[in-house]
Order: sequence, then C-alpha cells, then structure tokens
Amino acid sequence: MSTKIKRSQVLTYINTTPLAAATYVLLGDGVVSGKITYNPKTTEETYISQDSATISLESYAPTLPIEATAKFGDPAYDFIDGLRTGRKVLSDAETTIVNAWNWKAGGPTAVPAERQSVSIQIDDFGGEGGTAVKINFTINFIGDPTVGTFNTSTKAFS
Repeated sequence: MSTKIKRSQVLTYINTTPLAAATYVLLGDGVVSGKITYNPKTTEETYISQDSATISLESYAPTLPIEATAKFGDPAYDFIDGLRTGRKVLSDAETTIVNAWNWKAGGPTAVPAERQSVSIQIDDFGGEGGTAVKINFTINFIGDPTVGTFNTSTKAFS
C-alpha cells in the first residue's frame, strides 16, 4: 500500500554563512508556501515527413518561490532580510541549500538529500495595514545538485 507524503517531510535547509563553513538552518518558520518549479526547457520540431511534432526535453531551470511571514530573530529570515536590505546581487546573493527528502529511509542521521548552489532574489516585502509583514523571494537553482545524505540533527551534508 502506498503512503502519502506530507509537505513537512520535504525539508529545505539554507546555508546562512556562504563565505565560511556551512551553517544550515531549516527554512520553515513563517514560510507558508514553497514548491520546486522545475521549469522544463523543451525543443519542438515537426519533421517534413510527419504531421505531429516531436518534443524533446533539453534541460531544467528549477526555482523555489517562497511566500513567508517576516520573523525577526529566525536565522533563515535574518539571512534573507540581509540580502534584501543590502540589495545583494551576483555572487553576493548566492549560497547553498539542502533539500532533504525526509520521508525516505535513512532516519535523522542519513536522510537522502541534494545540496544545490542557488541565487536568491527578493520579490517583494511589506503587506496590508494591520497584518504581519510578508517577504516573498525566489531561490534560483544554479547547475546540477550534489546527491548525498543529510543529518537533520547535526545539520551536516555528506
């Protein structure tokens, strides 16, 4: 029998110290929405001897749009807010994330995972009067991931 996978079992950790030894913190407090959009790139050709097109998958350009409530004091938010207030661009807006597939076998010490270089863009910040401030940003994947395992206790990727 198959088992449904809950969103809380897809964990994303963000490296908040990209210029030093990696410090991965869970991206979750205040985050209300986030799903990886794979953005497939295809080529479509209709050959002269055929009436139907041939579509080939060429590559992906994954992104992870995040919708969050600003939570001052949360290390992930504080890192993202630093990108916003500094209007960081190019390599200054880059770090790594680890996506841990927590529903798979391996337990807390060896969860199957992917480490990914990323660039983070700030999309918007603010909100309506009388409500909590929202910060929306997009994590843009850079290149191919490194497959490995992640220890959710020590926050170490191997």
